[in-house]
Amino acid sequence: MAEPGGGPYRTSRSLRLIVLLTMAAGFLDAYTFLGRGGVFATAQTGNVVLLGVQAAQAQWAEALRHVPPIVAFVVGVWTAETIRLPRMAAVLRRPVRAALALEILVLVGVGLLPSGSSDELVAVMIAFVASVQITSFGLIGRWPFNTTVTTTNLRNASQAVYGAVVRRDADAAAQAGRLWPAIASFAAGALLGGLATARLGDRAVWVATALLLTGLALFLADDRRHGAG
Repeated sequence: MAEPGGGPYRTSRSLRLIVLLTMAAGFLDAYTFLGRGGVFATAQTGNVVLLGVQAAQAQWAEALRHVPPIVAFVVGVWTAETIRLPRMAAVLRRPVRAALALEILVLVGVGLLPSGSSDELVAVMIAFVASVQITSFGLIGRWPFNTTVTTTNLRNASQAVYGAVVRRDADAAAQAGRLWPAIASFAAGALLGGLATARLGDRAVWVATALLLTGLALFLADDRRHGAG
């Protein structure tokens, strides 16, 4: 089976999986913003900015609070890269699935934390999850996509629409048809996260875990159908 946009079908690059991962990221941003201290834990731009601003104001204690999520993000990148090393891939056999399973395990850990646990600890754990996801899943078909940050996705999708309409570029039209639904899924995830956090509080994280579990199940279902990777 061929991937839309060219190349063999791969579950890890399929629109179905990327929609689920992006929805989970939007959900987690809403969850941490509304229920875990008013932070967006999946991206580190805010932490880097606040670290610099508060350091400039000599608010050292406040500035240092932003260091652990940044460190966790870096460690997540290193972890995902290690999983993809040939030696590790030979042991794990399915490194992309292993990365997704690791994300799920960390979110299970968040869900099992006692009610009222440190928001800072949760932010660190979710920053790690987001980092592993960004590093492990970066394509829809053959087009770049970031499952946790929408700015670059919006630029690429807007350029694709322009190319499709103005230049009559069929490849750009195909790209736009993949990127826009995935971008919309981030907003849908944030909406779901807002509703779930208001009703479930700390335990709302289980919904994001379920989204990732559904993504992992897609690999198994596709294996039965056509041996996708």
